[in-house]
Amino acid sequence: QVQLVESGGGLVQAGGSLRLSCAASLRTFSKFAMGWFRQAAGKEREFVAAITWSGASTYYADSVKGRFTISRDNAKNTVYLQMNSLKPNDTAVYYCAAKAGSSYDYDYWGQGTQVTVSS
Repeated sequence: QVQLVESGGGLVQAGGSLRLSCAASLRTFSKFAMGWFRQAAGKEREFVAAITWSGASTYYADSVKGRFTISRDNAKNTVYLQMNSLKPNDTAVYYCAAKAGSSYDYDYWGQGTQVTVSS
């Protein structure tokens, strides 16, 4: 069964850092592009970051560029989101997602992990 499991969320003060991890059970993990999304209370889900299957290219929302870094370790079937200089506006549930190379939309989603940034 395909499964994505996020971890690493928690409560942090503004200016602090967190690293989120997403462990995937995908049989061909290296063939999937991976992404991170977030959804704040009462708001729509928004794109945060993405990485291609090879890890050669990364993409970031303007709101996090320069502060967040997405990476992947295909040997461990894991994708990471390093979050630095956190702001209260970063507070949200963070989800990882996987997209097959032949798919336009993301195919699989994790359960989410809460990130709360206090001022």
